Amino acid sequence: MYDETELDAIRDQQEQWEAETLNPVLEAHGERQDQFATVSNHEVDRLYTPDDIADLDFDDDIGFPGEPPYTRGPYPTMYRGRTWTMRQFAGFGTAEETNERFHYLIDQGQTGLSTAFDMPSLMGIDSDHKMSEGEVGKEGVAVDTLADMEVLFDGIDISEVSTSFTINPSAAVIYAMYIALADQQGIARSEVRGTLQNDMLKEFIAQKEWVIPPGPSLDVVTDTIEFAVEETPNFHPVSISGYHIREAGSTAAQEAAFTLADGFAYVEDCLDRGLDVDEFAPLLSFFFNSHNSIFEEVAKFRAARRIYARVMDEWYDADHPQSKRLKFHTQTAGQSLTAQQPLNNIVRVTIQALAGVLGGTQSLHTNSFDEALALPSEKAVRVALRTQQIIADESGAADIVDPMGGSFAIEKLTNEMEAEIMSYIEEIREIGDGSIRDGVLDGIDQGYFQREIGDASYEYQQRVERGEEVVVGVNKYTIEEDTSPEILKVDDTTRERQLERLERVKDERDDEAVNSTLEALSTAIENNENIMPYIITAVKAYATMGEIMQVLEDHHGSYQEKLSPV
Repeated sequence: MYDETELDAIRDQQEQWEAETLNPVLEAHGERQDQFATVSNHEVDRLYTPDDIADLDFDDDIGFPGEPPYTRGPYPTMYRGRTWTMRQFAGFGTAEETNERFHYLIDQGQTGLSTAFDMPSLMGIDSDHKMSEGEVGKEGVAVDTLADMEVLFDGIDISEVSTSFTINPSAAVIYAMYIALADQQGIARSEVRGTLQNDMLKEFIAQKEWVIPPGPSLDVVTDTIEFAVEETPNFHPVSISGYHIREAGSTAAQEAAFTLADGFAYVEDCLDRGLDVDEFAPLLSFFFNSHNSIFEEVAKFRAARRIYARVMDEWYDADHPQSKRLKFHTQTAGQSLTAQQPLNNIVRVTIQALAGVLGGTQSLHTNSFDEALALPSEKAVRVALRTQQIIADESGAADIVDPMGGSFAIEKLTNEMEAEIMSYIEEIREIGDGSIRDGVLDGIDQGYFQREIGDASYEYQQRVERGEEVVVGVNKYTIEEDTSPEILKVDDTTRERQLERLERVKDERDDEAVNSTLEALSTAIENNENIMPYIITAVKAYATMGEIMQVLEDHHGSYQEKLSPV
């Protein structure tokens, strides 16, 4: 971007500035701390100049939005065409309560729905299971059968709204229920829009929710991708999720690296299945965390897009532009929220949301200020949504495509982030003897990811304990009497009401038909068939989540994590 003569002149000018302007100030006053670093403890320089990006090639490394390498964004107009999808997470109690919250959010201007499930649903067991006691409807909505899904979306035309489902081990069952609901409403499957999280690899790496072992879990994910290509081409069957990797304590680079590696593992598994990369890759979506270090986050998003475009092109021979565009949802960092002085979280979330927008996200969830205390209250979720709307309509951040592009600091940080991410990806590839899929599976088995994340998390907490990492209201600027906002409390009758509906469904359904569908699913697993059509048939017969998942567990067994010694 600059020739050597120009760079020499800039270096001379910087040396002169340091000698005549900077050093006298440092000698007299110093700086407020010895080292300046991001939340990930990546040290940042005092000043960046063209010399820091001397090796950058504009065409190959930056380019234009909507064109490879997509560093500046996957689409030419970005938010000047339309803003990102504003998708607030919602789910608690029974389907009735969550349906009411859905309608409230739509009335407040939300442009997409995002569904949170309770722990029994996440783990693929029914509300009447002994392990569900005390958990029904507590951290999300309880869904046992298609009857719950019918209530959940009562009065909502699912052909007009994009819906995200944050669920993993039992994701295929929820996907089947949503398709069955579309069939009921007379909506063509090709019109169904939304995203299924369905990222089992990151579950074994970070979030730790599973039913069957990693290998069979990967097969089920590939089944959903294969089915989506044929039946629901506007629905994303997997959202490859770095969010939970970051929440577990990873650095920004680890989050991006492990997420991209998981994504490439799914690509390799689909290719081995015989799928065409340009048919399934456009349906892959990603999900990232946005933390407090705004410039690091912007650099992470830009670097991830660049890496994805190059790897899909060079390693997997993707040809279609949609196959090389990294499209992602962003959620602000739940891990950063504090129970102390909870209103401070509004500011944290605003910074994190702005980082997501400046980094070019396609969809955004902003956490509510009270989420360190409980599920978000109606007031808090409205403030969180208004935060996005203010950024979109008042800040001007949505008016310029990649406004940070060309900044010496951002371009340098993007390069550094790319190098660190690729180093991890190559290490994972080496673990798998050239296969990223095998590297991810072997890395899970060997405890590689867990150790990397654990070390990073421990180091961060040590910095907080020493006061090197400031957490306002926790280790600095504390107060004696804290604020206590009103928090959402799940109705004590939730479990009772959920069990009543489940019992009613079981009494009214055709048990012979249910058993027949479950036997057909079992046979399909034995024959290595795609199981999605069989799960859809089962949910239409009102088989329960637990009954369907039990068939998978009967065939594949359960899983217990084995961690290798450090």
